[in-house]
Amino acid sequence: MEFETVMQELEALGKERTKKLYMGNGAEEPVFGVATGAMKPIARKIKKDQALAEELYATGNYDAMYFAGVICDPDIMTEEDFERWIDAAYFFMLSDYVVAVSLAETQFAQAVADKWIKSGEERRMSAGWSCYCWLLGNRQDAEFNESKLASMLDEVKNTIHQSPDTVKSAMNNFIYTVAISYVPLHEKAVETAKEVGLVEIKKGKKKSTMSNVSEKIQKDLDRGILGFKRKYVRC
Repeated sequence: MEFETVMQELEALGKERTKKLYMGNGAEEPVFGVATGAMKPIARKIKKDQALAEELYATGNYDAMYFAGVICDPDIMTEEDFERWIDAAYFFMLSDYVVAVSLAETQFAQAVADKWIKSGEERRMSAGWSCYCWLLGNRQDAEFNESKLASMLDEVKNTIHQSPDTVKSAMNNFIYTVAISYVPLHEKAVETAKEVGLVEIKKGKKKSTMSNVSEKIQKDLDRGILGFKRKYVRC
């Protein structure tokens, strides 16, 4: 499918209500306001097309950038490609739900995520923590170093309340994901959640909210999903 055709189809799918939602979360013009589910029929026609994904991502249009993450081919993307993409990911819905998700399908995901977490840059940090969430929720426990993840939980406990808001959110999700999806550190993650307590988070133009990850963990434990793994990272 040609670039111009994809852009026209995305624009036709845009809804003003969805656009307002995205912009409330931090998206900036140009934005069409396409619901992610509405993109699936186009994605099924294209499947993977890295060249087209690069064209779309370079537009700066939020919907096109998001769709680029749907059709990109992480198997052929390099670390340099992901550095370019994270540079252009100007808010968390791109950094954490496009770049981090795509990165999680690569063999070098942990190495890049580790570097981003240590970078001191908000977008990279949130993407790094989020990448681990996508990884832990998909890959087998044996693929991870238990002592490393334990140290990461300690880092979250010690720094979350002083971190930027999007990083707080990603760290909160990390605690949750370890507790639910990484069984060897389930108990430590549950205890970390209790020690962290309420976390105040503000995203985009929305008011601050108080997040209680301990409650979220308990609700899902009550549902019996300890050890949950997704079949695919990207839906």
